[in-house]
Amino acid sequence: MSDLFLDLFIFEMANNHQGSVEHGLKIIRAMGKIVRKHNINAAVKFQYRSLEDLIHPDFITRDDVKHVPRFRSTRLTGSQFQVMANAVRDEGMLTMCTPFDEPSVSNIMDHGYDIVKVASCSATDWPLLETIAATRKPIICSTAGKSIDDIDNVYSFFEHRHVDFALMHCIGLYPTPAEELQLNFLDRMKQRYRHVPVGYSGHEAPDETDVVMMAVAKGADILERHVGVPTDEITLNKYSMNPDQVDAWVTAALKAKAICGNGNQPGRLGKRITQAELDSLDSLARGVYASRPIRKGEVLTRDSVYFAMPVSAENQTTSGTYQSAMIASRDYAPHAPICEQRALSPVATARHIIHDAKGMLYEARIEIGDDFEIELSHHYGLEHFRQYGALIVNLINREYCKKLIVMLSGQKHPNHRHKIKEETFQLLWGDLTAMLDGEEVHLKPGDKLLVERGAWHSFSTVNGAIFEEVSTTHIKGDSYYDDSRIASSDPMVRKTVLEDW
Repeated sequence: MSDLFLDLFIFEMANNHQGSVEHGLKIIRAMGKIVRKHNINAAVKFQYRSLEDLIHPDFITRDDVKHVPRFRSTRLTGSQFQVMANAVRDEGMLTMCTPFDEPSVSNIMDHGYDIVKVASCSATDWPLLETIAATRKPIICSTAGKSIDDIDNVYSFFEHRHVDFALMHCIGLYPTPAEELQLNFLDRMKQRYRHVPVGYSGHEAPDETDVVMMAVAKGADILERHVGVPTDEITLNKYSMNPDQVDAWVTAALKAKAICGNGNQPGRLGKRITQAELDSLDSLARGVYASRPIRKGEVLTRDSVYFAMPVSAENQTTSGTYQSAMIASRDYAPHAPICEQRALSPVATARHIIHDAKGMLYEARIEIGDDFEIELSHHYGLEHFRQYGALIVNLINREYCKKLIVMLSGQKHPNHRHKIKEETFQLLWGDLTAMLDGEEVHLKPGDKLLVERGAWHSFSTVNGAIFEEVSTTHIKGDSYYDDSRIASSDPMVRKTVLEDW
């Protein structure tokens, strides 16, 4: 994905320059002030049309054909557009342009634009898209009026041509009534096209800021609005924003980003918990207290303690950390606060691992059914599982074998090989780095890796990974580890097998 797309705000000038370079510069300078005020990544977007190529010669001079008079009256030369594009760069913004015909694509290349924008009306104009894709420029494509099948075709078109591109949810009504915005469609686009950025191009009333906040909450990566500067002679259309409205729109978007936070980050970093939040909740927690005299060495059974707020002692056991198997490390008088630590048993450790793995499968939307066996491979002991190991879901083992392998964030799987089994791995979710006979291979979701018999291989992940193993029959004892400590350990010590979770 192009870095140009990251948290990008697009200011669509369209024909709001009114065919005047000076007025266009006024809009650009106004947007530049907003960009510097909020320190945002932004682009100004122009539109290029070669009218002689775009419009049939019998219609180019007519005033009764929709759009044609406006296109003629706001027409600028290439050198005039070049002046404005240079001004955008001077203001610290990216340059973007929408071509409506093939000669305009060539002009965009001559003028050195950063991003090519595809208008919704051109999203299935395959000859034009072919020319745009050939530029190898980053591409943003709007999808107003396009069905899910149309968008699938556009996605496939650009993906097969290996270009950086993004898609924009958009409604082609000007202005768009609130009941027609269909922001829930962003959810579907984000899920269906999850390997590319998905944004929102809005045409709602310019004073409306709730919509952009909702678009951010829906996960829009890119935001776009039409902008202009009104004067005594120039009145903006009903879907273009003046600078004050743009400032309010950006402010609302940034507020929404702050409210939403980074809860969708991968691995265990998805939710930030502050000390203030913990302190607030701790003030409502129930502490554990002795309900009768308790002697040192006595098991803290449920009938020997009770739970009550507040937590009154440092390191006091709470109702959430209490275990009925706890043993008193000292004598306790009635109503004294109990201060004992939860014992980290192998069962509790395994349960935490299983909960993490199940959560990853839920997040990846991978169902494993109800006929499986769970294997925890803890090569250096269960206590070191989060550093070295993997959770293996054994699904099929016949002449062919199928497994799902779940690795937690930061986990490594030691170097080993098989003499009998050949296997192919396919990454389904997350990130995975494999070492195959000394060669490092970085896999992204969908990538496959063939491991032939006798090949040394190991794995590691940063944020966690789920990958599928398809192989010949799995045979116990056919895993040979490079580390002699693993090779010499009892398989029962380095494996825990569960029939359910």
